[in-house]
Amino acid sequence: MKKRELKITYAEFATDSELKESDLELLNRARSAAERAYAPYSNFYVGAALRLKNGEIITGNNQENVAYPSGLCAERVAIYAAGARYPDSAIDTIAVTCKSKAFEVNEPLSPCGACRQAIAEYEMRHKTNIRILLAGEKGIIRMVESISDLLPFMFKAEELKKG
Repeated sequence: MKKRELKITYAEFATDSELKESDLELLNRARSAAERAYAPYSNFYVGAALRLKNGEIITGNNQENVAYPSGLCAERVAIYAAGARYPDSAIDTIAVTCKSKAFEVNEPLSPCGACRQAIAEYEMRHKTNIRILLAGEKGIIRMVESISDLLPFMFKAEELKKG
């Protein structure tokens, strides 16, 4: 047996004011999207905003359903909308933020596993990294340069093509 160590690198910003203007705009668009989320069951509102390489910004928010598996996360709402509208344009950056009616979210939360895999698919599809900004209602903001920092052992398409 060999033990191995896995390390990731990420940037951490103390406040919004440390972000470059284009990243702050994207984060603000994600926060605005979170305000419009449909979350009557969890009261947990998630917003996502992504900037495509063509400059377009697409937003999404979580959409809950009383039959829980029928809802969809904000990240996938935005990603799939971008793929439907601009299938040939890669995603440059995605910002994700969340808030709750029950408590204040002061730490960035990371996308769920299904959303991580959806982001990975778009990286593989367009052969380019996607920067990811993560923020709560206030507090620090984290940024990674690729989904591989959040999903290091991702499932890849070439695994299906072996034969």
